Amino acid sequence: MPHYGVRRPFATRWRDNDQYGHLNNVVYYEAMDTAVNAWMIAEAGLEPAASPVIALVVSSSCDFRASASFPEPLEVGIGVARLGTTSITWALGILRPGAGEPIAVGTFVHVFVDAATRRPVSVPDRVRAAVAAQLSG
Repeated sequence: MPHYGVRRPFATRWRDNDQYGHLNNVVYYEAMDTAVNAWMIAEAGLEPAASPVIALVVSSSCDFRASASFPEPLEVGIGVARLGTTSITWALGILRPGAGEPIAVGTFVHVFVDAATRRPVSVPDRVRAAVAAQLSG
């Protein structure tokens, strides 16, 4: 099981349930994307609208292991599978609060790019430092 150095709450919403009475698959991706970006903004100073360097998702996946439904509160576990020169592969889990076993496991690959040219650049030092401090396991 991946190491999740940080767990962020994710409140489910009424509209998240699909016709089968459980969270639609896209909600898991939304939860992971929101958690990672909120963490980078809060902990690494990333400012998506103003930073000269931004992070773009170039790959994502999710394996579903159990279902959840509104109004169940969830958490997103954030870890790092790989910290590269220009990219981060995030190891993510959707968990019930306090639980160790995720109900879904996902990955996102962010490539850091120059906001103007969209050409790859090095992972910003503040992001790299925050990963080292909080997510290295």
